[in-house]
This record gives sequence, structure tokens and C-alpha cells, in this order.
Amino acid sequence: MIDLYTWTTPNGRKVSVMLEECGLAYNVHEINIGKDDQFTPEFIAINPNSKIPAIVDSEGPDGRPISMFESGAILVYLSAKTGKFLPESPRGKFEALQWLMFQMGGVGPMFGQAHHFIRSAKEPIAYGVERYSKETRRLYGVLDKRLEKEEYLAAGEYSIADMATYPWISRHEWHKVDLNDFPNVKRWYDFISARPAVKRGMDVPKR
Repeated sequence: MIDLYTWTTPNGRKVSVMLEECGLAYNVHEINIGKDDQFTPEFIAINPNSKIPAIVDSEGPDGRPISMFESGAILVYLSAKTGKFLPESPRGKFEALQWLMFQMGGVGPMFGQAHHFIRSAKEPIAYGVERYSKETRRLYGVLDKRLEKEEYLAAGEYSIADMATYPWISRHEWHKVDLNDFPNVKRWYDFISARPAVKRGMDVPKR
């Protein structure tokens, strides 16, 4: 059994989507980051960086429990555990990991900053809004060009790279992006949105 420690954020939903896609049994533990649950000693023992998501797998690779943090690392771990959603060919595997890193290093941090300056800053900061809105649209453009050539981000095969990126695109309204401006991203987004496991995973934890 896997214990998932999560909240209603794109990073948290990456992992719940993956768990649903893999058909793995898991328990949900809500870590309300609005109430600083991530800073409790109990959670820090699982993730010393005090961020969601994190998992504890009672059946780790050596038969002993293992805890994992960092959403991208968790996706790679679950893929290795199940043999799913990472292409078997070396080229496909590295393409998927490349686009996973693109999400981890670009999409997540930049979209997150756009969310902060557009929605959460205590007072408007024009420089922050302009900088991160511009970078967010640039990253959408990179994704749109990729998806013009491929059905999915990695070698035409649905993978952890798509699962990592999708929850951030699902908040396009938060960073004031009209998906009609990026038709290939919109096609990809609509197709993934229709997957039953994605719908279930995006509803974790239930609000």
C-alpha cells in the first residue's frame, strides 16, 4: 500500500494522476499547506524539504518501506515500480525524461511565479507580472511546437512527462492564458482531460 501526502496543487496532482493511471492502491493524507501542515515534525520526517507531495511505499524495491519526495522523482519511481508510462526504447525513455525535466525546471517554477504575482502578491508588482507572464507564454510556445510534431510530449507515447505537465496547464486561467492561442497544446490538453484516471487523480484530495 502507498501512502500519499498531498494537497490540491499541480505538483500534488501529478502523483495522484499517476497512481490512478497505474491502478495502484493508495491512502490519501491531506497536508493543508494553507495551515502549514507541511512543517509538522511528522511530515518533515517524510520530506525534510517540507513540500508536497510525498509518498511512503510499504513495499519498496528491496521489500522494505521507502519514502520519496519531489514529484518528478516520485513519478520516475512509480514508473519503475510498475513498468508503466516510460517508453521502453532508450530514445523514448530519454525523451520522456527530458520533457519531465523541462516541466520540473521550467513549467512548474515559472507558472508558479506567474500565479504568485497575478493572484497572491499583497500588492500589484508590474515587473513580476510582466516577467513571469511573458516567460509562461514562451514556455507554452515551446510546448505548442513540440505538440505540433508529436501526439504526446515523448515520442508519441503518453508518459510521465505528460502527467507532470498537465496539472499545470489545467490552471491556464490562473496565469491568464487562452488555450486557443496554442492550438496544439489545447488538443493535447483536451485529449488528456478525457482520460478517466486523470479525472479521478485531479480530484485528489476531494474538496
